[in-house]
Amino acid sequence: MKLIDVYPDNTPDSIPNPTGVTMGGYQTLVRGEIMRGKFRNGFDRPEPFVPGEVEKVAFELQDVNHTFLRRHRIMVQVQSTWFPLFDRNPQRFMDIYQAEAEDFQKALHRVYLSQDHPSHLKVNVIARGKK
Repeated sequence: MKLIDVYPDNTPDSIPNPTGVTMGGYQTLVRGEIMRGKFRNGFDRPEPFVPGEVEKVAFELQDVNHTFLRRHRIMVQVQSTWFPLFDRNPQRFMDIYQAEAEDFQKALHRVYLSQDHPSHLKVNVIARGKK
């Protein structure tokens, strides 16, 4: 999972700007962490997902005390692999270190937003007083 700070589209570019970075819409990684879904209920008991079945996955990113400026947005990315920064995911319930080329397959991941299955993100907020 990745937490990304997204700058507003009208954010002015830095001056001087020798590399020509456009700040409007710029995205920067705030925090990223890897958690194998098969360990969602504990590292002592890996469990496969059942295709088509809704599962609760609770995941907590370490706090980094990042300040989001007014009008910035937060993007959350849920992905099945972070290769080449981390090992490849064959998308099968198996020992990934024993995976052969034919073990790798495509997978569909869903985040539910329905009343019966409401996904959500909790963020700790420390309010800043006015100057």
